[in-house]
Amino acid sequence: MPLLTALSVSELRAFHERIRNDYDAFCARGLKLDMTRGKPSSEQLDLSNALLRLPDNIDHQLKDGSDARNYGGSLQGIMEARELFSGVLGAPAEQIIVGNNASLALMHDCIVFALLKGVAGSNKPWGKAPKISFICPVPGYDRHFAICEEYGIEMIPVEMTGDGPDMDEVERLAEDPCVKGMWCVPKYSNPSGDTYSDETVRRLAAMKTGAPEFRLFWDNAYALHNLTVPRREIMNILEICEEAGNSDRAFVFGSTSKITFGGGGLALFASSPANISWLLTSMQKRTIGADKLNQLRHVRYLKDMAGMDQLMELHRAVILPKFETFYAAFDEHLQGTGVATWSKPEGGYFINVNVLDGCAARVIELAKQAGVALVPAGATYPYGKDPRDRNIRVAPTYPELSEIKLAGEGISLAILLGVTEKLLTEQAS
Repeated sequence: MPLLTALSVSELRAFHERIRNDYDAFCARGLKLDMTRGKPSSEQLDLSNALLRLPDNIDHQLKDGSDARNYGGSLQGIMEARELFSGVLGAPAEQIIVGNNASLALMHDCIVFALLKGVAGSNKPWGKAPKISFICPVPGYDRHFAICEEYGIEMIPVEMTGDGPDMDEVERLAEDPCVKGMWCVPKYSNPSGDTYSDETVRRLAAMKTGAPEFRLFWDNAYALHNLTVPRREIMNILEICEEAGNSDRAFVFGSTSKITFGGGGLALFASSPANISWLLTSMQKRTIGADKLNQLRHVRYLKDMAGMDQLMELHRAVILPKFETFYAAFDEHLQGTGVATWSKPEGGYFINVNVLDGCAARVIELAKQAGVALVPAGATYPYGKDPRDRNIRVAPTYPELSEIKLAGEGISLAILLGVTEKLLTEQAS
């Protein structure tokens, strides 16, 4: 494919006309493909169907002698589940809380409790401060940003570098007492695919903050979601924070949403003893307890870390061909054109695409018209505003493998058409 920015006006017009014809032919297929959210496919969900038969009709007694069918027990979740996920979270069972299916709910609750009551070590609720700000690595997770926007928390974007966020900028911003926290997806970040380097983790743990109660919201959603071998690993943020003398700094979140069932999994939280006590105290008026039977069925099904690793290998076998098929489609249609770059992540659920500045919104509109739904333009930035209008998040896991090549072709044609429209407009002006 030609480098489009090097074409003459007449060559670009001819290329644009050819792409328009190809695009119109693609639209005529009447496809409806969903690439919006990072959801597991039905094939992945089927991997855990054995959960639906667990626990069996006489298996409801926990090892502490209590009945999982009844009220009571610790708000932390059953000990068996906390022990099961200790290795995933990098914390002992005593420093883990297991909740219901959405880790986002735990993140939301931590924000709300901090606003209303403060956090461990606060001298007043965050909501009493004249201004609250969060550092937000970009491109990032739209649902993180939505929580902040809902509660009037100012979001300050910081660009990702390949090893995590720009730490010079993070350290500068963190000196402001109004900055109370930071969103982090440290492994296979959504959507960039970045994995935080050891240096980044150490600097986050040790940096000076203007707010003594500053918190890292460490959303390790893709801790086990590897696409390559050997696997990427990250440092244990809880240990590194403790070594740096900031043992209360990190709130670590995780879930089984993309391990077992998104609609029936477990949410996970780990932190320092002081933070665990703070969250449990805050939760006391909110709930009697989590779904102990669901926790028990996960313990029976997953068994141990080896069981989780085995299941995640089955997931990898399903989704890796989808990523590779999508790369092949982009390579076929876009390689050498100079109109876009795209990630080839080592894990996670997303492919990060950057098109020429000023083109993402138009590309997403064209893709939608062609029958390929993508997340709205700007969704990966605070307030839905991508300052360069270039970032597109692609989620290849949910469609069937047979649909991925078509989706890649449709998005490629939308990119080529949208970019050539802009280039022709610029040349005419």
